[in-house]
Amino acid sequence: MSKSMKAVIFNNTVLRDGHQSLAATRMTTAQMLPATARLDGLGFGALETWGGATIDATLRFLKENPFDRLDQLKKAAPRTPHMMLLRGQNIVQYTSFPDDVVEAFVRCAARHGMDVFRVFDALNDARNLRTAIRTVKAEGKHAQGAICYTTSPVHTPAKLAALADELVELGSDSICIKDMAGLLTPRVTHDLVKAIKQRHAIPLIVHSHDTAGMAVASYLAAIDAGADAIDTSITPFANGTGQPDTVRMMAAMTAHPRAPRYDSAVLLELRKYFEGVATELAKFMSPANDRVDSDALSYQVPGGMLSNFRTQLAEMKMEGRFNDVMAEVPVVREALGWIPLVTPTSQIVGTQAVLNVKFGRWKNLAQASVDIALGKYGRTPGPINPELLALARKQSGQEPVQGRPADLLAPRMPKLREELAAKGLPASDENAVLYAMFPRETEAFYKPAPAPAVAPAPAPAANPAPVAAPAKVPAITPAPVGKRVGSRMVLTLNQKRYEALVEEID
Repeated sequence: MSKSMKAVIFNNTVLRDGHQSLAATRMTTAQMLPATARLDGLGFGALETWGGATIDATLRFLKENPFDRLDQLKKAAPRTPHMMLLRGQNIVQYTSFPDDVVEAFVRCAARHGMDVFRVFDALNDARNLRTAIRTVKAEGKHAQGAICYTTSPVHTPAKLAALADELVELGSDSICIKDMAGLLTPRVTHDLVKAIKQRHAIPLIVHSHDTAGMAVASYLAAIDAGADAIDTSITPFANGTGQPDTVRMMAAMTAHPRAPRYDSAVLLELRKYFEGVATELAKFMSPANDRVDSDALSYQVPGGMLSNFRTQLAEMKMEGRFNDVMAEVPVVREALGWIPLVTPTSQIVGTQAVLNVKFGRWKNLAQASVDIALGKYGRTPGPINPELLALARKQSGQEPVQGRPADLLAPRMPKLREELAAKGLPASDENAVLYAMFPRETEAFYKPAPAPAVAPAPAPAANPAPVAAPAKVPAITPAPVGKRVGSRMVLTLNQKRYEALVEEID
C-alpha cells in the first residue's frame, strides 16, 4: 500500500462520547474495565476515555474521582494512546478559568496518563486554546487543535480551513474537524479536508455524529480526500446521536484501498458486552436518540438536545411551544454572532430561546447571553446584534471585553488550595482543579455519608450502583421516549424559580 493509500486510522469513543451521547454519560468505571483490555488490544489510534462531560458526571452522579478513573483505565489499557476532550479555557466546565487553573489541570491529566488532548473552543477563538496547547506541549503530550464545524453566513469552508493555520501556529500536533451536530455533508467534508491537507502536513482527524444519518458517507468522503483518522464507537453506544459503529464503518469501507483491519470477532464480543451495560443504563437511554433526525439540519441543534428541549418545556408547562422555541434558536444564534452550538454555547442559546418565547424577545436575558454579547467567552464569529449588545451593556453596566478574556482573570490556584485546606479536604492540584470547576460536587465526594439508622432501602433506579458484570444485573425499565438526564440548570425569573435538565453536547 503506497503512502497515499495508507490505511485510515479509527479512534474509538465508546468509553467517552459514545455513552455521553447515548446514555447521559452514566457508564461507570466498573462497567468499563471488563472491556478495556480488549479495546486496548484492537490497535485503535486512540481510545477516548476522559474529558467532556465525563468528569462532571463521575463526580455528580457516579460518586467517583475522575482522576482515579483515568488511573484505572490507563492501567487496563497501557498500549493505546488515551485521548480526552478539553474545552480550552473552559476546561470541562461552562465558564472560563484563569491560565494557572488551565495549566494545573493539563499537568494533572498528563501525570495521570492522558496522551492526546483534543482542545476546542466553542467560539472557534484560537486565543482560548493558547494556554492549553502550550501546556500540553510542555508536558510532552500530543496537542490536537479542533475546529468546531457549523454552517452560517460567516462559516465558509475557506474560513474554516484558514482556522487550521491558527491551530498550527499555536503548535498543534494534529487537527480535528469536530462536527458535534452531525451537519457535515459528504461534498463539503471532502472539500474541507482537501483544503486543510493541502495547507498542512500534520495529521487530520474527522469527528462526527450520525444524528442526521450522514456521518458514514461524510467519513468516506473525508477518507477519499486524505483524512488520516476518524472517530467510531461500538453499538449500542454508537450511531444516532453518537459516532458510527466501528463494524458498520468497516463494512462501508469494504474493498476500499484505505480500509483498516480490526478484529471483527473481538468487536462482536465487545458489542455483546456493551449490550449488557446498555441494559443496566436503560433508564438513561432513549430510542429517540437512535433515530435519524433531519431536524438537526434545519435547527443545527445537536440531536440529544432536541429531546432534552422537550423535557425542559414540559417542566415549564410549555409543551405546546416546542416549534416556537426551535424557530427562535437560529434567531438567538445569529444575534449572538453566529456562534457554533456546542457546550457551553448550545446550552446558552437554547436557554435564551426558551426565555424569548416565554417572555418576549430579549425581555429577559440570561447572564450567560450577556457574557457572550460582551465578549467574556471570546471573539464571536460574527457581529453581535446591536439591540442585544445595548441591552447587555445596560443590564451589566459593563463594556465589551477588549483582548483575550482570560487575561482579565486573576490566578486562583493558591486560593483554591487554601480553601480546600480550610475545609479539611486534600489540597492537591487534582482536587484544586476539580474544586475550581465543581466545588459542591468535589466537597460532597469527600464528605462521609451518615450511617443509616436502619437497613438502607434499595438504591433508586436513577443512580444505579456500579457493577462489574452486566449479566448479574436485572434489566432496568427504559425511560419514556425523549426523556434524558443531564446537569440541572436553575433559572429565577420575576421571582419565580424554574429548573431544567441540560444535556452537555461535546
